[in-house]
Amino acid sequence: MTPPRTQQIPVVVLAGFLGSGKTTLLNHLLRNRAGTRIGVIVNDFGSIEIDAMTVAGQVGSTVSLGNGCLCCAVDASELDTFLETLTRPSARLDVIVIEASGLAEPQELVRMLLASENPHILYGGLVEVVDAAEFDATRERHPEIDRHLAVADLVVLNKTDRVGEAEQERLRERVVELSGPAAVIAAVHGRIDPELLFDPALRPDGEEKIRQLTFEDLLREEAGHAHEDHLHAAYESVDFTSDIPMDPRLFIAFLDSRPEGLYRIKGFADFGTGDRDNKYALHAVGRFLRFVPQSWARGEQRLTQLVMIGAGIDAEALRAGLAACRAEPGPATPDAERAMWGVLRYVQQEPEDVREGADVQETAAEA
Repeated sequence: MTPPRTQQIPVVVLAGFLGSGKTTLLNHLLRNRAGTRIGVIVNDFGSIEIDAMTVAGQVGSTVSLGNGCLCCAVDASELDTFLETLTRPSARLDVIVIEASGLAEPQELVRMLLASENPHILYGGLVEVVDAAEFDATRERHPEIDRHLAVADLVVLNKTDRVGEAEQERLRERVVELSGPAAVIAAVHGRIDPELLFDPALRPDGEEKIRQLTFEDLLREEAGHAHEDHLHAAYESVDFTSDIPMDPRLFIAFLDSRPEGLYRIKGFADFGTGDRDNKYALHAVGRFLRFVPQSWARGEQRLTQLVMIGAGIDAEALRAGLAACRAEPGPATPDAERAMWGVLRYVQQEPEDVREGADVQETAAEA
């Protein structure tokens, strides 16, 4: 059975052509990070305006954006070097976001991440930002966008306020056709709920309780939390808890057939006799899926605990589907371990799993 891994930082790739709004989305994530420390890798510091700070820098530099967030300006050849810098314990980051523009083709960035020997990172998915108002024109200028959509895990159809409802539906259908099983969400000004990409960091040591007031705090106070509430209102959250272990084959079948609109799944799964030593942390964004085995703590109650985030989803149907994945009680058998093979293929991620074209098959990274 695969041994537990050390704590790893998810690395999210943010891609999109010029004008799609990916930098606006990135700034939105930084301003609404809810205490999460974010590392950002970009080509140009000038595009990052978080905390009313516009900083000028050169490639090969690292600056603090305040509130524990760091920004690196790099070229593709330096990616591993700066990932090493951002994953040092002293940086104390929770997630890293790479803005793909100017660095490399999104597929190449994903390939580099999956091939990286850095034990402290874990690929967190490819997010492709699309300008709804300019989508057809963008495809004419950049036909390679079809290839980018084909490998995306989450597609943000941005600037939907600039098109009518009928046009938005047409665009959505076209993007879904090009992106396959990737989740597609609509947005205005890049405003998506950060929890679609990463979890808010919990600070048990209280270090965030006593600190200088930040621009993030001022923005939240000025908005009266209405903006944040609006974001959360656009999505639904469904919880599932079971003290009966999950059958790995049934559970993988459930994940393979998860419905449209279910953008993210996170939590822990107990596979009982399939692996008595470990629980499996689960993270799914769009088509991307990964499991990370973690040792059970001494005396820890063995539960499957999942949170599903989406829009237009049937909460009761999802809970019923998961309940049907629970395993029949019984002793450990060789068949129980064989059943784990479907889970374990989402633990190991090999660089050859990312290929170009619409026939992408991310065996270890997508469901």
